[in-house]
Amino acid sequence: MARLAGVDIPRDKRIEISLTYIYGIGRSTARRVLSECKINFDKRTHQLTDEELAAIRSNLSELKLEGPLRSEMQLNIKRLMDVGCYRGLRHRKGLPVRGQNTKNNARTRKGKKKNLMVKKKTK
Repeated sequence: MARLAGVDIPRDKRIEISLTYIYGIGRSTARRVLSECKINFDKRTHQLTDEELAAIRSNLSELKLEGPLRSEMQLNIKRLMDVGCYRGLRHRKGLPVRGQNTKNNARTRKGKKKNLMVKKKTK
């Protein structure tokens, strides 16, 4: 199992897909890194030579990945909450931030449904 940017990437997947297991790398970034290193996208991770892995490592060292990227994202969210802007308030309340409807959906952000105790009318 190859280790890049502190993450064990899968051996039997294509290298293009394996790189996406690193936080901060998507398909487009993976393709850009591989094209700069002149590595075929269809090559499997276990087929890479040490020189190719070294080239990928040196290319990834220029990017902000994993821990530093996560901490930067958290600081950005904290800044929004400290400023008190709309997005920050939505983060603080645990509601969707990007304008989604919350009347019927948004269960992922709002959490488990809280049922209200409703008394029925007695005749």
